[in-house]
Amino acid sequence: MSAHRPFSVRYAWYVVFVLMLCYALSLIDRQILSLLVAPMKRDLHINDTRIGLLQGFSFALFYTLAGLPLGRLADSQPRRKIITFGVLAWSMLTATCSAARNFWSLFFTRMGVGVGEAALSPSAISLIADAFPPGQLGLALSFYSMGIYFGSGLAMIVGGSVVQSLSHRPELTLPLLGTIASWRATFLIVGLPGLFIALLTLTIREPQRRALLRTSDGSVTHLPLRVVWQQLRLRFRSFLGLSIGMVFQALSGFAFLAWGPAFLERTYEWTPGRAGHTLGVLTLLFGCAGMYLGGSLCDLWQRRGIPEAPLRVAVLSAAGSCAFFPLALTIGNSTWAIVLLAIATFALAMPIGSSYAAVQLIFPNQVRGQVLALFLFILSLGGLSLGPLLPGLLNDYYFHDEKRIGASLAITIATASILMLVIFLATCRTYRAHYRAAQSFQSG
Repeated sequence: MSAHRPFSVRYAWYVVFVLMLCYALSLIDRQILSLLVAPMKRDLHINDTRIGLLQGFSFALFYTLAGLPLGRLADSQPRRKIITFGVLAWSMLTATCSAARNFWSLFFTRMGVGVGEAALSPSAISLIADAFPPGQLGLALSFYSMGIYFGSGLAMIVGGSVVQSLSHRPELTLPLLGTIASWRATFLIVGLPGLFIALLTLTIREPQRRALLRTSDGSVTHLPLRVVWQQLRLRFRSFLGLSIGMVFQALSGFAFLAWGPAFLERTYEWTPGRAGHTLGVLTLLFGCAGMYLGGSLCDLWQRRGIPEAPLRVAVLSAAGSCAFFPLALTIGNSTWAIVLLAIATFALAMPIGSSYAAVQLIFPNQVRGQVLALFLFILSLGGLSLGPLLPGLLNDYYFHDEKRIGASLAITIATASILMLVIFLATCRTYRAHYRAAQSFQSG
C-alpha cells in the first residue's frame, strides 16, 4: 500500500476522527485535575494559586518549549510516528501523577505530560491540511478541534462520576501500588486507556504533502531554519494578530474549564459529581456545536470569496463570550447560570478550528508544522498559563474569598474577550492581503 496514495473522502474523515480521539484523550488527561481541587488542596496543603499553577503553568511550560522542535520534525518526518509517541508519553505520565507526594513532584510530572501532548497538534493539523482541499479545511479542523470540548466534557462527566463514587472511600488498596488516596486513582483511570488509543494511530497513513515551495526546476525546496523565519516575517502581522487574538480566546476557555466545577461547588454548593456531569454535558453539546458552526461559517464565507472568514468567526465569538460569560458567572441563580453558560460556551468555541485553518492557508507546506508549533507556543504560554492562574490569583490576593470564584472568572473572561475582539478586527485587512498572496502556492 502506497504511503502517498490520495485519500478518499471517507478515509480522510476517518483520519480526522482518529486524531480527534487523540486530542480528546489529551484534554481528558489535562482537564481531570479541575475535578480534584478540593482533595488535592487538602492532601497537598496548597492554595488556589498553586492549583492554578498545576492546571496551567506546569503543563504549559514544557508543552510550549517541546512544541517548537516537534513542529520542525512534523515538517520533515512521518507525522504518524510523532503522534503515536506523544499519545504513549502523555498517557503513561498522567498515570504517574497518581504517585505524586507533594506539590513539586506533581508539578514536574505535569510538565512531562505537557511534553507528550506537544507532539500531537503540529503533526495532526499539518496532516489534516494535506488530506483536505482549502475549501473544506475549516470544517475538518473544527471537527478535529472538537476534541477540546469532547475531551473536556468527558473528563468532567467521567471524572465527576469517579470522584462522586469514591467520595465515601478516601483510600483505595490497589495491586502493586498499595493503599492510595482515592483521588490519585483517578489519574490511573484516565491515563491508562491512552495505551489503546496509541494503537489506533497506527492505522493512519501519511498523505502526500501539498502546497510545497519548489525551486525553478520543480524540485521540492528543503528549507533551513533561517528560511522558515523569512517565510514567517513575510506574514508576520497576520500571524501575530491571529496568535495574540487566540491567546485571549484560549485564556477564557482554560480559565472556565479549570474553575467551572469549583464555581458551581462553591457558589451553589453542588457536589463534584453534579458539577462534573452538568458542565460535562454542557461542554460536549454546546462546545462541539459551536465549533461545527464556526467551521461551517468559515468554509461558507471563503467559498463566497471572503479571505478573512476565520477572523470574522473570531469576532462573533469574542462578542458572544463578552456578553454571556460575565452574566452567567454573576447572576446568582444556578438554573440561569447554566443556560447562559451554554450560550457562552457555544460562542467561545466557534473560532478554534477556523483559526488553525487560517494559519495553514497562508503558509507553504514545509513550514506549517513549525509555524503551527510557534502558534501553539504563544497560545499556551499566554492562554494555558494565565487562564487557570488569574482567577486563582484574584481569589487569593484581591477578593480573599474562595467563594468569589465567579467574580474572578467574570473579570478574567470579560477582559480577555474585549481584547480578542479588538485584535481580530485590527488584523482583518492584513490577513486578507496575505491570503491572496498565498494563492500561488496553495494550488500547488
